[in-house]
Amino acid sequence: MATAPRPRTTTRDPEELTRRLSAWLRTRLPGAAAVNVTAPESNGMSSETLLFDIEHPEPPLRSCALRLAADPAAYTVFPVYDMPRQYRTMRLVAARTDLPVPRVLWLEEDPEPLGAPFFVMERVAGRVPPDVMPYTYEGNWLHAASEAEREHLEAASIGLLARLHEQVPVKEADFLALPGDDSPLHRHVMAQRAYYAWVVDGLSRSPLIESAFDRLGALWPREEGEAVLNWGDARIGNVIYDGFAPAAVLDWEMAAQAPREVDLGWTVYLHRFFQDLTVSFGQPGLPGFLRRDRVERRYAELTGHTPRDMDFYTLYAALRHAIVMLRVAYRQAYFGEVAVPPDPDTLILHHGSLRAMVQGSYWDEPEAGR
Repeated sequence: MATAPRPRTTTRDPEELTRRLSAWLRTRLPGAAAVNVTAPESNGMSSETLLFDIEHPEPPLRSCALRLAADPAAYTVFPVYDMPRQYRTMRLVAARTDLPVPRVLWLEEDPEPLGAPFFVMERVAGRVPPDVMPYTYEGNWLHAASEAEREHLEAASIGLLARLHEQVPVKEADFLALPGDDSPLHRHVMAQRAYYAWVVDGLSRSPLIESAFDRLGALWPREEGEAVLNWGDARIGNVIYDGFAPAAVLDWEMAAQAPREVDLGWTVYLHRFFQDLTVSFGQPGLPGFLRRDRVERRYAELTGHTPRDMDFYTLYAALRHAIVMLRVAYRQAYFGEVAVPPDPDTLILHHGSLRAMVQGSYWDEPEAGR
């Protein structure tokens, strides 16, 4: 997927969306219009993001970003898009931490104006490590940076997680608690089981994903640890950087109460996903960047909490990512972009690394490109 033509994510007409956005803006700012409306091409496979300027005499031209719930007609990646939940999470993080969270301006819960709920936030200038082509590939700004610059970005990015986990009182994030009476980790995993069941409903099941769930049970932590506010999609592709310093933390749709290691495992594995992919295409990638041992050590230094059971949490991250990848592949099949093969596991781009994790051999092997 990272090297193929970008899969379709919407059926919405850009010109019609711009017209409707301007009409909605006038209900908030009489005489306003949305101009210079664009959609980022390098990131985002779930909700839609629109970048635009507000043309209005007071205040002067303002740059904004809009997060729009996924197009219901476009075979959505997730079953539910709770925009008020994202809006509330961003307000909480902005109020209780020093993380650079964009200021949210408006929340629109009525689907009528744009076809789905959305919220608008101030647009932050900077650059984002791309997903397509991945930042681990030659030719982009992060790959071209010096080792010292990448180390600075890595340290600052792990610092975001440390500060988020330490600064937000978890009780204030009770609205992010997942349903159930079990521990936060059990509820988190059960939610992923429910998501997987939704993805494969009426379609081919994935033996690999199901074996990964079984392996989770065998690796389950003896001590789950306290729950904290998890960012959810904790990766550098969801950060805007000013130079090599974080300027804005984005994409809170997967936020939840869970152990710290859920975020850490996601950060470690999502980088390894891109790194492994890059090596498979004959490039060295960034073998020294965001390595598991460095991430764990730096987080411990910043918080005093030594990450535990990371084999479990990196497997869990790879499993969660596999479910998303399977849904995206089935969406491509829905739009006629790919054919579903006899073995559905091959639709999962990282099926090889996930299988190695299930077998317990992945972290025993030399890191890709080292």
